Amino acid sequence: MRFHHPAVPIVLTILLLDSIGFGIVLPVLPDLIVHLGQVSLAEATRIAGYMLVAYALAQFFAGPVLGNLGDRLGRRPILLFSAIAFALDYLLMAAAPTLAWLFVGRAIAGIAGATYGPANAVLADITEPEKRGATFGLMGAAFGLGFILGPAIGGLLSDFGTRAPFIVAAVLAGANAIWIAFSLPETLPAERRRPFHWRDAHVFGAFRPLFHAGGATPLLVAALLWQLAHFVYPATWAFWAGLAMHWDATAIGWSLAAAGLAMALAQSLVTGPAIARFGEARTVVIGMLVGGSSFLLYVLAREGWQVYAIIFFSALQGLVWPSLNALLSRMTDASHQGALQGGMASIASIAAIIGPLAMTQALAFGAERGQPGGAFLLASVLVLLALLIVVFGVVRRLTPAPEAE
Repeated sequence: MRFHHPAVPIVLTILLLDSIGFGIVLPVLPDLIVHLGQVSLAEATRIAGYMLVAYALAQFFAGPVLGNLGDRLGRRPILLFSAIAFALDYLLMAAAPTLAWLFVGRAIAGIAGATYGPANAVLADITEPEKRGATFGLMGAAFGLGFILGPAIGGLLSDFGTRAPFIVAAVLAGANAIWIAFSLPETLPAERRRPFHWRDAHVFGAFRPLFHAGGATPLLVAALLWQLAHFVYPATWAFWAGLAMHWDATAIGWSLAAAGLAMALAQSLVTGPAIARFGEARTVVIGMLVGGSSFLLYVLAREGWQVYAIIFFSALQGLVWPSLNALLSRMTDASHQGALQGGMASIASIAAIIGPLAMTQALAFGAERGQPGGAFLLASVLVLLALLIVVFGVVRRLTPAPEAE
């Protein structure tokens, strides 16, 4: 594949390494929490939810700061900082003697803000507005490919203990930092940089341009609801698979690898053509219809083969985020793309503060009563609300009225 700018394959590789590192630790996290906390799997679900909230709270405050710093200092130093912070986070979690240290590690990762906001800003810097949806789709494909490799490797590494995947993840994050330091060109020229102001470095300041650009408010609300629903996966999947399917760490790893494969195929083969054929707004609708249906199907699943069938069907929900991001990116001028991505990170953080609590509590509440599908049922309701907002608040407004005869 030919790329229109040398930074594109570098950023995609950065995201690939980052997602491999993230995916490696997922299969063993339930066992590690059960071991350190001396709790049941259902109770470990609740603890994992609190851990995700610690991450989200840190990112909520740090995300807009990093986004605005990216508009001032450039994208490269922010990405480098994120990669180094993630390496330290994984090392800390590998050595954590108590649950409290796991929470500290998650807070460090939240402050780093991950790599997705700055990486989105890099691609927005170098991509024409009408091509951003497809380019953001490539980011989803890189994340999906990482999820093919990461969870499968994590499941295999679980044979060496629950700490081994964290050590390997730290090595990958360190390699990511080296890759950024020596290979990534800066994509924000000096003339497009703007001063850093603390008054802009929070979620409301970061989104100030959007609230006056093309009626973006309904789209932001829909993005928040979608993120709330989507947190059913990172917050509950490994725990739901153990409770509902009775899978061990290796089986959970393979299921996550299958999800990554499905996501990579959908993002690389479907997202660009879908946006070109249907437009960004209608592509969001298609993805949300698939996502809401998939959540309901997981509630009904009883056999492993059913889960895998749903995984590949649900991959089309990956159409939603790149299309939403592209729509919002069109509403923001070039000098505020970093602020936009910092704000998007904060929207995700708001969802991550509320979502994991809601999803893990719903899962634990149902599991203790023999019905572990409650989290997916809640997610389907949230997607329905987001879908209604997009259809009536965005799609109908963007659809030209028929001309009079």
